[in-house]
Amino acid sequence: MTGNGNDRDLSLNGMNTTLQIRIDSKDKKDAQKIFKDLGMDITTGVKSFIKQVVIDKALPFQPRTENGFTPEFEAMILRESAWAKKHAKRYTNVDDMFRDLEK
Repeated sequence: MTGNGNDRDLSLNGMNTTLQIRIDSKDKKDAQKIFKDLGMDITTGVKSFIKQVVIDKALPFQPRTENGFTPEFEAMILRESAWAKKHAKRYTNVDDMFRDLEK
């Protein structure tokens, strides 16, 4: 109690829940260093992330695969690659390919 009749402890700024997550220890150490370089601790970084999710009602970044593509773009590349392997003309040497391209 704050003594002013308000049921919320103002020192917690309305925060009354705890979030526990399990992550890879290397990821945690890497994130801690990045947040430190940004002038904050990991708790503040995670709170900032969650607040931005709430504000945007979406992730505050474009998710990317391990290859650096959006999931949709990577799926398209994989579909086109599979189609090309099945239907595209194959060449035994580069000279033949360039002759075909120049036609």
